[in-house]
Amino acid sequence: MSAHHWRFFRAGGFDQVRIERGDDILALDQLDQKLWVALACPVGGIHFDHKTLRMLDRDHDGRVRAADVLAEVRWLKSVLKDPEELVRDGEELRLSAIDETTAEGARVLASARRIVTNLGRPEAETIVLADTLDTERIFAATHFNGDGVVPVAAARDDATRRLIEDIIVCLGGATDRSGAPGIDQEKIDAFYAGIDLYAAWLDRETGLEGTTAAATTLAAVREKIEGFFLRCRLAAYSGDAVLTVNPDPDFFEQLAGKGVADSLALLAPLPLAKVTADGALPLTTGVNPAWAEALAAFKRDVVLPLLGECDQLTAEEWDGIRARYAPRLDWIAARPASPVVALGDARVLAIRAAAAKPVLDALVAEDKALEGEAAAIDAVERLIRLRLGLYRLVNNFVSFRDFYARKDSAVFLAGTLYLDGRSADLCVRVEDPSRHAVLATLSRIYLVYCDCFRKGSGEQMTIAAAFTAGDSDQLMVGRNGVFYDRDGGDWDATIVKLVEHPISMRQAFWSPYKQLAKLINDQVEKVAAVHAAQAPVQVVQTAVPPVPASPLAPPPAAPAAGATVVPAPAFDVGRFAGIFAAIGLALGAIGTALATVVTGFFRLAWWQMPLALAGLVLVVSGPSIVIAYMKLRQRNLAPILDATGWAVNARVRVNIPFGGSLTSVARLPEGAERSLADPYAEKRTPWGAYAVLLVLVLVVGLAVAAAWHFGWGARILAR
Repeated sequence: MSAHHWRFFRAGGFDQVRIERGDDILALDQLDQKLWVALACPVGGIHFDHKTLRMLDRDHDGRVRAADVLAEVRWLKSVLKDPEELVRDGEELRLSAIDETTAEGARVLASARRIVTNLGRPEAETIVLADTLDTERIFAATHFNGDGVVPVAAARDDATRRLIEDIIVCLGGATDRSGAPGIDQEKIDAFYAGIDLYAAWLDRETGLEGTTAAATTLAAVREKIEGFFLRCRLAAYSGDAVLTVNPDPDFFEQLAGKGVADSLALLAPLPLAKVTADGALPLTTGVNPAWAEALAAFKRDVVLPLLGECDQLTAEEWDGIRARYAPRLDWIAARPASPVVALGDARVLAIRAAAAKPVLDALVAEDKALEGEAAAIDAVERLIRLRLGLYRLVNNFVSFRDFYARKDSAVFLAGTLYLDGRSADLCVRVEDPSRHAVLATLSRIYLVYCDCFRKGSGEQMTIAAAFTAGDSDQLMVGRNGVFYDRDGGDWDATIVKLVEHPISMRQAFWSPYKQLAKLINDQVEKVAAVHAAQAPVQVVQTAVPPVPASPLAPPPAAPAAGATVVPAPAFDVGRFAGIFAAIGLALGAIGTALATVVTGFFRLAWWQMPLALAGLVLVVSGPSIVIAYMKLRQRNLAPILDATGWAVNARVRVNIPFGGSLTSVARLPEGAERSLADPYAEKRTPWGAYAVLLVLVLVVGLAVAAAWHFGWGARILAR
């Protein structure tokens, strides 16, 4: 049984724990998680300090879970002496609230005192978050801060400084706690492994034939020379092969009209020279223009040093050159693919000769010696962040007090949307409206999804806004509004999707009448459209008389044999008389029904008439009101939050009174003056006179109907 005395309040149709004191927070590990309103929330998309949320997200999966909160609670128990520090106003942490009797508390307190001392406030009794972030001043006496990263400024001589810069150039820098680039032990080891490997490769060059530059020149033409001599052997093998291995004369017609670059591109795949059976490769004249420059470099760098001046190369001479350069070519192929190559051969050999790796290792070790102190600084920062934010977080996580109290905005609320004469406070950020709506529609809340943009900055986001007051008559895709985020920034908002549900009881009451009015309006528009389409044809038929037949015109052709002759329609007087009779009977039936209803209504006692009217209204609006009332009572915020990454553990209901507070309808300020004189008002129709006339007609009609009903009319006619 829990030793802590819990207090609960009821909001949203369920009991929520009241967290108001520091000991309430430290006792959360004793509260059954079935009583928590939420068990997880996303790190992004909510209005809360992002660094604190990332700190709480211990497994870095993008969500803060109940286990993460409880882990911080257990740590706070080992650090804090006064738990009320967690709910106190202000931004500073009192050092006297830290428990120096525990090992963890003593470590954190010592680090906090060291921080304020290094910042020049040795007598300070409080510390703020900004103090823990000023690492440059905290470690002003040394360039080391315990993170294992050695910045360039930590070097004690120019040689070490240049060496650190070389490592950063080759492998990139590791970011020091101060923000400066530096190196760590992993980069040092990788750098010197590359230096040793590349320097050992350079050592194997001793005794090799030629130079690396000459070998590179040879490698550029080696495949083409091999291909040339292969074709020469084919020509010696068969005379017919000469016609095949050499280009056809028609091939050169393709060069007509082409530029130099395009011509060389066409010639590059051809042999180096004309293939003959004697197998000699010319080096100056008669060579493929696309390879003339490369062959000239080959002659200068390779052939001349080995064979002296010559204008052609035989297959045997080529085999000799290739054999002498084979070791160097193999050595070039074995060149290590290391980033240290960028430093150049001379610098690599100089670094190996300097043997300065122990100096860098010592600098890293010196920095890591302060790791405990730096970790303690991190612990002070963690404590201050929890001091500033944990109280608010648990009142938006363990309970939803901030949401239902309506004093401080809940962390999941993104801002306020102004649209259609209303302001919607229940707005949440969403990533994909279509995916969000699949689950959010279960909330039974009318949702408006808006794409929001900020002019000039290119920023954009999507929100889902809940409309819980007013009606939906003017809410439609494409309408524009303005969204104000929690920081006061304004965004252009455009509706892109709607999830429709009842909004209010007022909307439900008037819905049947609006639907009836819309139905009548649609039918009238259809009839008017049909008549408007037929009117021009009827006018033309009436205005243009038929042209009389000319006496000189040939007689009409006789119908073909077997053809069916359809006589022209004639004006049927009896048919139209029947139509008018039917219309009269219908009007008479309607009049009789109305007379019966009105007669029955006037037969009621005076006190029964209001009841009858109320019953009529109940019959028309009652079903709509009942259905809307049932749905409005089922409105639930949980699906909306679950669709954004929360794990809501309760039915967070939004009943009718509370829902009305989440959406404000435009109203004139209290005490405002209002003038009803509208200079642009439409001319009034004398509906009063029309109503009096209609009442007189109805009275006369009712009198006649009553007289006929009671036989008075028959008696008068009999007389």
